[in-house]
Amino acid sequence: MKTAIVIIVLLLVLVVGGLFYIGQKSRSGKAPGLSGGQLAACPSSPNCVSSESGTPQEKRVAPLSRQAWPQIPAAVEAMGGTVTRQDSDYLAAEFRSKWFGFTDDVEFRRADDIVHVRSASRVGHSDMGVNRKRVEEFKDRLGNS
Repeated sequence: MKTAIVIIVLLLVLVVGGLFYIGQKSRSGKAPGLSGGQLAACPSSPNCVSSESGTPQEKRVAPLSRQAWPQIPAAVEAMGGTVTRQDSDYLAAEFRSKWFGFTDDVEFRRADDIVHVRSASRVGHSDMGVNRKRVEEFKDRLGNS
């Protein structure tokens, strides 16, 4: 019985330590930026959503209105993120998870009549819907429901 408890505790420590390590490692990356004038395409993993054309339906979100553009930096900060780059038509921000510090990138691209958005995890496979929920929160905060 004691051996089983010790094994379970050791496995738990390994899992938690591994998650912490991956979370710390995710901090060293950066947002992918623009590719051919658009936000980068989502990877095959389910931990990304985007409003750019060509995004598969299961990863697609609606873009924001163009009027939201000047309010985005304040919304990022109000939601606990940090703006890492801001140009005239592009903005990148980072969000970190509470427990293990996993870093997600949120990017915005101002187009002629809309603002495209992409939210993606830097590491891992699943995000348990966090990136989609984050984009929906941006829409609510910026009056794009």
